[in-house]
Amino acid sequence: MSRRRFLWLLSAGGAAAVLAACTGTRIPADASTSTALAVAEAPWFKDPAPFIVHGTKGLESRLENLDGVITPHRYFFVRNNSVSLDVDLDGWSLSIEGDAVARPMALSYDEVTAMKSRTLEAYLECAGNHRAMFDLVNGQAAKGDQWKTGAVGNADWTGVPLADVLRAAGIDEDAVSVLLIGMDVDSPEAGFRRVIPVEAAMHPDTLLVHGMNGEPLPRDHGFPLRALVPGWVGSTSIKWLSRIVISSKQQWARNNTTSYVLIGDDYPPEGEAVGQVVTTQSIKSALALPWPAEIDTGTHRIGGYAHSPAGRIAEVEWSDDGGGMWQRAELIGPQARLGWVRFEFDWEAPAGMHTVMTRATDVTGNTQPDQVPFNEKGYLFNQPLPHPIRAT
Repeated sequence: MSRRRFLWLLSAGGAAAVLAACTGTRIPADASTSTALAVAEAPWFKDPAPFIVHGTKGLESRLENLDGVITPHRYFFVRNNSVSLDVDLDGWSLSIEGDAVARPMALSYDEVTAMKSRTLEAYLECAGNHRAMFDLVNGQAAKGDQWKTGAVGNADWTGVPLADVLRAAGIDEDAVSVLLIGMDVDSPEAGFRRVIPVEAAMHPDTLLVHGMNGEPLPRDHGFPLRALVPGWVGSTSIKWLSRIVISSKQQWARNNTTSYVLIGDDYPPEGEAVGQVVTTQSIKSALALPWPAEIDTGTHRIGGYAHSPAGRIAEVEWSDDGGGMWQRAELIGPQARLGWVRFEFDWEAPAGMHTVMTRATDVTGNTQPDQVPFNEKGYLFNQPLPHPIRAT
């Protein structure tokens, strides 16, 4: 081991990282990032039965299957760019490179997992969650898979702060942007990728995740390593992460120029993008019921979930008269700073068709808006949803 390598491991992960490197790393530190891959016989490895299936790239969670704040892996939504990958650890490494790092390097799985990790609870949500509501609620269909309310989940994530890795690689003071690149290749750019500003990359909550809900990261969710950028749209949390490029200039890619961009009259173009680049998520709430729902008449305890990228939810209200009168729901249990919260309320259901709406407000005062301007690809819809319910 070179002196530079020894000092890097010691600063980044302490004695445990040095020990791992000396006693059995899976690949040499300077190994290529090329990797032997296998794909699932189906587009994903988990059983799709509990989900709403969107073609070959999406499994939408049914919120009615959930009864706590942590979403089990078997119910956690999947959104892929191509198909789920089965990565051979013996051929995998994480490359850190670019014109704004002093010490480019490649890390093995053992070296990454030997670094000091932390666990945090955070929700993860696709930018297109609620996309179908542009049509179902406002009568104007957006392009893309018609997700209703289940492209979201909440988990305990374990990983290494990205900032620690970037510091160890010698990130320059003039660094501007960080490009995260995955291994799925169904893209003109040969690898799904998102750009984040250096401020987001260096935030202590931005992690390189290798564990989910106390277990190794599942293959459908990016094993061996994925990014987690809490509060940002899910496409930013790149799965099957293999390269990180740090630049002294703003970087542009398909997913911040033509995809994951708000395109419409209300969204003027910025930089090289054709509209306004989608970054953080929006405050939302949804009932944990099928859409539409059928229930018996009488009193029911109705539940759902609310979350915001800006912090904890302070209040959830509900209405069964089209928003004429709002009543306060009960927030159940403690809520993590970056997670979602479950809410419940009692509702007397008379016979017939009804709509029940919910509206969330977070601790910073953000509230779901009455109207969301249309954008072509249906991102960030967060109006209160008039959930159809038939009582018989």
